[in-house]
Amino acid sequence: MSKEIKNIEPRELWSNFYEITQQPRPSKKEHNAALFVKSFGEKLGLQTNMDEAGNVIIRKPATPGFENRKTVVLQGHIDMVPQANSGSSFNFETDPIDAYIDGNWVTARETTLGADNGIGVAAGMAVLQSNELKHGPIEVLVTVDEESGMTGAFSLEPGVLKGDILINLDTEDENEISVGCAGGVDVNALWEFQDDENVTGDVAYKIEIAGLHGGHSGLDIHLGRGNACKLMGRLLKNVISENGARLASIDCGNMRNAIPREGMAVITLDSSQVDAFEKVIAGTEKVWQNELGQVEESLSLKAVKTDMPDRMIPEMVQDDVVNSVCAARNGVMRMSDAMPGVVETSTNFSIVRSSAGRIDVQCLTRSFIDTARDGIASSLESCFELAGAKVSIEGAYPGWKPNPESEILRIMRDTFEGMNGKKAGEVAMHAGLECGILGDKYPNWDMVSIGPTIKNPHSPSEKVKIESVERFWKFLVKVMENIPEK
Repeated sequence: MSKEIKNIEPRELWSNFYEITQQPRPSKKEHNAALFVKSFGEKLGLQTNMDEAGNVIIRKPATPGFENRKTVVLQGHIDMVPQANSGSSFNFETDPIDAYIDGNWVTARETTLGADNGIGVAAGMAVLQSNELKHGPIEVLVTVDEESGMTGAFSLEPGVLKGDILINLDTEDENEISVGCAGGVDVNALWEFQDDENVTGDVAYKIEIAGLHGGHSGLDIHLGRGNACKLMGRLLKNVISENGARLASIDCGNMRNAIPREGMAVITLDSSQVDAFEKVIAGTEKVWQNELGQVEESLSLKAVKTDMPDRMIPEMVQDDVVNSVCAARNGVMRMSDAMPGVVETSTNFSIVRSSAGRIDVQCLTRSFIDTARDGIASSLESCFELAGAKVSIEGAYPGWKPNPESEILRIMRDTFEGMNGKKAGEVAMHAGLECGILGDKYPNWDMVSIGPTIKNPHSPSEKVKIESVERFWKFLVKVMENIPEK
C-alpha cells in the first residue's frame, strides 16, 4: 500500500520519499541508501561525489539569469532511528518501511516512519530534478549517521563545499524557522565482571515494561514521559530489597537519542517470595499508572515465569548498577532564561543493557551552553564511577548560536509572512541539528533550518502531516527564488 504516497502533491517530493522508504537505513547501516542518493544525482547528469564517511554531495548549476546568486547548501541526513513496536519482527537492515496514508498524515505500520529526515532529503532531491524552479548555484549535502553520533557531519572536510548559505531541512514544525540548536555529549558507563553460576533452585521471572510513548530525547524531553530504564531501576531496587531478588539480565532502551519505551529484566527469587513478588508487580503497575497515566495511558508492567538462567550478575555488581540507575539524573535540568519556555539543559538515560560479563549504560546530555552540558555529564560520570563503572565522555558536539542579523533569516521571515499572512515562529531547538558541527567547519555560512510538521519522531508513532509538506515545499521554492546576489 505504501506506493499510494507517490500520488500526493508535490509528487516529485513524495515519490522521492517513497523511494527512500524502500532503502533500509538505520544509523550506521545506511550506506546503500546513501548510494541510492548518489545514483540519483548521477542519473540527472549532475556533479556527484561521495566522501570517505559516506556523505553525498550533488551540485546543480544556477538556472539562466541566476548565476550571480549566492550558493545555497541544502542539507539533510539519510539515516533514521530504528524503533518498532514490541513483538514486531521488522528488520530495519533488510525491510522497507511500510508507509501509508492515515487521514491527513503519512505514518508507518509498527515502526518509525523515517520522515526524520527522509522528507528533508526528498525535498533536496526534488530541487535537483526540477526543471521549473529558478535558483542560483546549489549544493545538496546528504549526511550519514546523524542519529547515532553525527559522524557524517563530523567527518566532512572543510573547504569541500563552496556554499554561502546553509538551509538545513530537519526542522519538524512548518510554522517555525530554527535559528539555533543545543549541543550534546554522550556519557557511557561499563561494568565488567565474571558471571556467577546459577546453582539455586529459585523461580525465574521475566519482567517487561511496555506501552510507553518514548520519543525524541531532545524535542520531547519536557513532556514528562516515562523512561523505561529509570522505571526498571526503581522496580528492581524494590524487589531486590523486599523480595531478595537476584538479577540475571537487563535490556532497556535501544537508541541514545530516544526516550526508552520498553524494558526487560530477568530475575530469580526464592519460591517462598512468589506471592509477595507478584503483588509488588501488580501494585507497582497501579502506582505508575497513577503517577504517569495522564501522559502514558498505555503503560503496562508484567512479570511471567521463564526458564531458569544459567548465569547471574554478581550481587555486588547488581546492586551497584541498580543503585546508579536509580541515582543518575534524567529529564529536564534547566529551562532557558534567554528563551522562555525552551529547555536549556537536559539528559536522557538512554540504555542499560547486560551481555556476557558486562553491563553497558548510555546517556545523552544536551544544552545550549557547552559548560552546562559538560557539568551534567560530569555529574553522571561521578555517579557511575562511585558505583564502580568505567566511564567515558565522548562525541561532544557544539550548539548553534542564533544570529539575529542573518540575511537568510530576514528573507525567510518576509517570505513566510507574505505567503501565510502571519509571522513564522523563530526557535532554538533542544535537539542536535548538524548545523552546530557544520557551522564550526564553515564559519562563513549563514544558516537556518526549516521543515514540514512531523510528530513523534524516534518512535513508532512518527507521522508527517501531508498538507504541511506541500506548504513547506512551496516555501522552500519561493525562498530559493529570492536568494540574494553575491
